[in-house]
Amino acid sequence: MRFPSSHPLLGRACVTLATALLCIPWAANAEVADDWPSRPVKIVVAFTAGGTTDVIARSVGQLLSEQFKQPFVIENKPGSGGNIGNEMVARSPADGYTITIASVGPIAVNPTMFKNLKYDPLTDLTPVILIADVPNVLVINPKTPVTNFAEFVAWAKSKDGTLNYASTGVGTTSHLSSFMLMSTIGVQAQHIPYKGAEALTDLLAGRTDFMFATIPSVISQIRAGKLRALAVSSPQHSRALPGVPTVAESGYPGFSAGSWFGMLAPAATPPAIIDKLNKGVAQAMASLETQFVNEGADPVGGSPQFFGEFIRKEYEKWKKVVLESGAAER
Repeated sequence: MRFPSSHPLLGRACVTLATALLCIPWAANAEVADDWPSRPVKIVVAFTAGGTTDVIARSVGQLLSEQFKQPFVIENKPGSGGNIGNEMVARSPADGYTITIASVGPIAVNPTMFKNLKYDPLTDLTPVILIADVPNVLVINPKTPVTNFAEFVAWAKSKDGTLNYASTGVGTTSHLSSFMLMSTIGVQAQHIPYKGAEALTDLLAGRTDFMFATIPSVISQIRAGKLRALAVSSPQHSRALPGVPTVAESGYPGFSAGSWFGMLAPAATPPAIIDKLNKGVAQAMASLETQFVNEGADPVGGSPQFFGEFIRKEYEKWKKVVLESGAAER
């Protein structure tokens, strides 16, 4: 029997069929999420072993392995300021078995820094959770005749154009934080970029005048008296260095130039898997809070949506700084 196109039974049949078809992807996603993870999960770290990103990833990965009863294996893929490792994740199957724990540089800075970036971190990766906020801390050699931030500003102004500052590389938050501070206080200083930890070596030896560094990378030297901490770059105090003032409260309101670390996955990863990862990392963070704070990282957490909005704001903030600093590729 052939129904006319206006027949009510045909209309109801079409609605039922359309509803069923719409439900298929959701059912498939739910089924995939129920089974996930059924094999080892790879966490790509786009930097060398031993750095802040690597340490956070290994701490979180170990607890995820215990929760999900599957190995969460760290794979270090350094190069090109974090672009190589994170591009690999962006190009991986969106099945939850290849994810990244990344930092502010590759996600929010590099889209402006690199002229021909082969992927877009803002669209080719999907946020899972913001793991930790890691303030940068302004440090100097204790032999320098400066004991607090106000004295540092006066000293820098008295030596306008003659001071230099170390960083862990062009376009890193170590570099851009110092550039922002010098611009804010109206002082010129020479930037000396290094490859990673070499910057700290020369600061300790007195060959450079000051630098901004992530708290975890210098907290042991601060506690040992080998470096003097003058101010942190975050809007709020660091729980690891509660006695160190913020730049913002020291006469420069609105100053904010910290680092952060979060988990991301390929863009089309099923929402149900993203949700499982989000909850799993949140549970791990509760166990790691004391360790993180002691090492200089302040746990954050929150939903994937919150992390996504945060990344977009960070991208807009750092875009302006990268362009003003001249760090962007030409």
